Amino acid sequence: MNIFFTADTHFGHTKILSYENRPFKDLEDMNESMIENWNKKVGKKDRIYILGDFVFSNPIPIGTRLNGYKILIRGNHDRYSVTKAKRAGIKEVYDLKTIKIDNQNIVLCHYPMYSWEKSCHGSWNLHGHIHSNTIEFNPLRYNVGVDINNFTPLSYEEVENIIIDQIIIENRGFINDLFM
Repeated sequence: MNIFFTADTHFGHTKILSYENRPFKDLEDMNESMIENWNKKVGKKDRIYILGDFVFSNPIPIGTRLNGYKILIRGNHDRYSVTKAKRAGIKEVYDLKTIKIDNQNIVLCHYPMYSWEKSCHGSWNLHGHIHSNTIEFNPLRYNVGVDINNFTPLSYEEVENIIIDQIIIENRGFINDLFM
């Protein structure tokens, strides 16, 4: 079983195409492209954490077509009931969830956090919500949203490599500051 993360798919949301200047000709093209990207990467037995804003309206027609054991961390557009989410193939629904993979604590939330559980001890915060916008850099925080990740879920290993690269960048800046 592999583990994946994604956020801000906004399946079924016509206006997201123009809000985020998404490179699809129309809503159907966006939905079908992201479903294809998802299912090419995520297997039926894999676990995928969806960090909010999954489907803009009824999640059932989309959710039932997507591979994986789906866990939804609700975002501001996930306004459907837990019952409807479960009928869409979502197995678990949370507002915030802390997980541990290979001894790595990870706090999952739709919204980026300034401080989170064990953030002073190397815990990560994975989030969505900000789409392609930027926020203050924190090497232990990463936006897993589709708008900056090629409209495709990220594996745990990909996220781990991104976080390691961000820590290296942060440390280079610290070292450069010592010698300036």
